[in-house]
Amino acid sequence: MTLNFPNPSRSFDAARNGVRFTGHDGVFEVSFLVEAAALVKSETGRPDDPGMDTLDADERREAGALSAFDRQRRSVQDVAREAYSNARHASYVLVASDFR
Repeated sequence: MTLNFPNPSRSFDAARNGVRFTGHDGVFEVSFLVEAAALVKSETGRPDDPGMDTLDADERREAGALSAFDRQRRSVQDVAREAYSNARHASYVLVASDFR
């Protein structure tokens, strides 16, 4: 079967500083965490959101990571599929070096 992402939900994991999301291979759920650093690296040079000025540092970190994930969702899912196709595990951590 192919890894699909029918559920668009994602969440910020403050302890791991990344965004969690899930994929499905048939009835099997596969968990992913993409490190915030990997998302930021892919968006170097992107202008800051002026609305972020009203948030504290933790809220900015979360909002920034989730926004970056949303903008790059297709690319992140492609990297997740590639990682899953190389070795099938129940969970994965995607890091900056996974994004070429």
